[in-house]
Amino acid sequence: MKIGRPLAALLATPLALLAASNALADAPPPAYVAHASDVMHLDNGVMIEGQDLETQDGYTSGFRLTAGFSPLRLPFLDLGAEVSYRESDEVPARFGGQALILDTMSLGGSLVAGLRLGQWGLYAKSGFAEWEGDPIIPNDALALDTAGTTRVQGFGVRLQFNGLVSRVEYEEFDAPSMAHLNLVTASLHIPF
Repeated sequence: MKIGRPLAALLATPLALLAASNALADAPPPAYVAHASDVMHLDNGVMIEGQDLETQDGYTSGFRLTAGFSPLRLPFLDLGAEVSYRESDEVPARFGGQALILDTMSLGGSLVAGLRLGQWGLYAKSGFAEWEGDPIIPNDALALDTAGTTRVQGFGVRLQFNGLVSRVEYEEFDAPSMAHLNLVTASLHIPF
């Protein structure tokens, strides 16, 4: 019997180590050893590490107004224009190596062209948007850097069924500060 106990202990030890290593693999790394990214190198050789600011409270709201027509001699072609307005609260951004949280506003316009394929259709749009960001903690040195004009582009698919048009669209803003507005949207339209 004394010989069986060391054999059982010898077999149980690798199983216990395997179970402990699996439990440690699922645990998040401690904060003091996780390397996120280099934020800043000071002249005296000190390196500050960290991550971009993030907030769970931010939201985006706004509206989009579209108008269009189909030329009489080209029934498979749709032409139109779109105006959009969006406001976003507490958007993480970086300017001049500094992490900021901005409240942003954008006003844009795009030209839209589409091709009808029966009930289905494909369309693309291109335009510009003027945007402005207000830092939550005001900084006069960054006032000029938190506004600008950027290119807007997108494409989508439409389906028309019983007088109702549904659209799925991807829209992209070219400015890194407005990346939170790169959206995939689905919408329903009632043409009149």
